Amino acid sequence: MRPADRLFQIILMLRHGRVVTARALAEALAVSERTIYRDIADLIASGAPIDGEAGVGYRLRRGYQVPPLMFTGDELEALSIGAKLVQAWADPALGQAAATAMARIEAVLPRALEEKIAASSRRYLAPAFMQPAPQREPMAVLRVGMERGRKLQLDYRRGDGQASQRIVWPLGLVFWGRCWTLGAWCELRETFRTFRVDRIASVELLDAGFDDRYGHLWDEYLARARSEACEQADGDANG
Repeated sequence: MRPADRLFQIILMLRHGRVVTARALAEALAVSERTIYRDIADLIASGAPIDGEAGVGYRLRRGYQVPPLMFTGDELEALSIGAKLVQAWADPALGQAAATAMARIEAVLPRALEEKIAASSRRYLAPAFMQPAPQREPMAVLRVGMERGRKLQLDYRRGDGQASQRIVWPLGLVFWGRCWTLGAWCELRETFRTFRVDRIASVELLDAGFDDRYGHLWDEYLARARSEACEQADGDANG
């Protein structure tokens, strides 16, 4: 990694305002802590408002704007492919946002990069017929519930065809390659549950809220899901 790129990565890692140790920065960037100390000194000398000291950690003062950086060809190709996947597999509103974002990026690209991305884009397809748009539409409301900390009422159809109505706390969405699932706290079962998005017949955003601002419930859901997956794998291995 070029020194200039490393300095930019340090700014990105500090931009959330949390204290990050030199050791954590060094491990993330695969350099020595001495190199990090030198880079931090260079950033401070160039005017970056970084607080902290060696042995304690560093943070970037809030309000600092990260300077713009031109994407490389590979980075643009990754963004283009990602946008196609979002358009094919996410809800229509998010898919339109991905298309708009790529159009804005392409509008300011140098001619050579614009032609490269246009040529590359034709060679990557993400067909949407595997999961038609109507099956993805509930995701728009699920995302609002997650972002605002609002409970949802689901009309849900289980794998055996049985229908039920649930009030859930939407915690996160997981994409499995063929379908999306919602990780949530289910008030009916009084525990964490996983719901396939394509089995949600309808969803309503409720006025009642829940608190997962710091992601503690989502982390607990993921920990339990991993534990259950490991137990199942052990059971399969033992016959």
